[in-house]
Amino acid sequence: MKKIGIIGAMDEEVNKIKEQMEDVNINSIASMNFYEGILIGSPLVVVRSGIGKVNAAICTQILVDRYGVDLVINTGVAGSLRSEIDIADIVLSTDALQHDMDATGFGYERGVIPRMEQSIFRADENLIEMAKNVCKEDLPLLGVHVGRIVSGDQFVSDSDKKEWLVKTFDGYCTEMEGAAIAQAAYLNNIPFLIIRAVSDKADNSAEMTYSEFEAIAIDNTFILLMGLIKKINKL
Repeated sequence: MKKIGIIGAMDEEVNKIKEQMEDVNINSIASMNFYEGILIGSPLVVVRSGIGKVNAAICTQILVDRYGVDLVINTGVAGSLRSEIDIADIVLSTDALQHDMDATGFGYERGVIPRMEQSIFRADENLIEMAKNVCKEDLPLLGVHVGRIVSGDQFVSDSDKKEWLVKTFDGYCTEMEGAAIAQAAYLNNIPFLIIRAVSDKADNSAEMTYSEFEAIAIDNTFILLMGLIKKINKL
């Protein structure tokens, strides 16, 4: 049976999962509390990484080194970059990249990590398909989108920046951790999936809509995670 690592940047994004776990053992490593236990019969480690790419990458490496997870799921909220992706919709990652990686001074394109073979990290196809099926079964009224997630150490709340992210990277949504988790998973050769519920439109209305719709978005990702864990158990 596969051991699943689940990462959320904020307590709100993982609290409901932690509340459902059994036989929980908690360890504090690098100022992060790792909750190891059982959920729906599956071995699981759930952790709040903290916000930003550095926290997310460190957290992922600990899950690999200390807990030996077989796969990583990153859950949380994000800003929509496309008109067809509405608030509360779900975005599943085809892949992820860092939009604030800039080595253009050395002749690289934006988003390219110097001296790495990959700068765009592909999510696991099986996890994508399972998550899509869960959405159809358990969240049938929500819009579900599969596409690129772009990450950077900034909360995007500017229409010009939003347009640039779409034009430059063909992004579907933007957030602050996913691509770092994806890169760490890639380097450790383990599958990953990023799940994002849209909390705002990543434009000039972002601060207002984020606070209003964050809780709804998190509820939707919890339903998706529970269904996905059930399907992973059947592998």
